Amino acid sequence: MAEHLTVEVAYALPAQQSLLTISVLPGSTVQQVIEQSGILQQYPQIDLTEQKVGIWSRPVKPDELVKDGDRIEIYRPLIADPKDLRRRRAEKAKEEGRADKVTGGRKQDH
Repeated sequence: MAEHLTVEVAYALPAQQSLLTISVLPGSTVQQVIEQSGILQQYPQIDLTEQKVGIWSRPVKPDELVKDGDRIEIYRPLIADPKDLRRRRAEKAKEEGRADKVTGGRKQDH
């Protein structure tokens, strides 16, 4: 009988999170573990063709093999582009006089 690996599958929403522990056969891929975990039935909005996955915060491909003790994480899509958010914050700071209008840097108190 083949030895089993113990892995976790994690998915978090703003108001709730799920961490499922399952036993899988050696040679299982990230994709297979996610499918076996039942998390896709629990959260039908998960779309593995669009969403990124990782192991312990390290992005991985769905066909990567899992190791004993791995935690597979399913990442939610970004709602807004981080660059756009930074740009908007900088513009607001300029408008409010908290940032230099030319350089965009913080105003120095003299």
